[in-house]
Amino acid sequence: MESIVVFITASNENEAANIARALVEGRLAACVNIVGNLRSIYSWQGKVEDESEVLMIVKTRKKLFHSLSQKVREMHSYSVPEIIALPIVEGSEDYLKWLKEATE
Repeated sequence: MESIVVFITASNENEAANIARALVEGRLAACVNIVGNLRSIYSWQGKVEDESEVLMIVKTRKKLFHSLSQKVREMHSYSVPEIIALPIVEGSEDYLKWLKEATE
């Protein structure tokens, strides 16, 4: 099993909570942490933007990424939401076992 962490930004905490709940209820993620008070400075359509956002830190399995990404795009207010995955190189055996069980 390949475990991954997915970063997803959202415009506000309510949107993030709705997406997070759908991912966990749909067993596409074992856990989603929502980190508020995030400031994002980025290039969009030829301009530099400076916005307040929240960050979702999603723990899941690599084989679920496509379905997870599709669900996020269906629910997200952004036309191009940030949905990026990083591998979990090491982790507590018990935690990774739980992650697998929670996403089966």
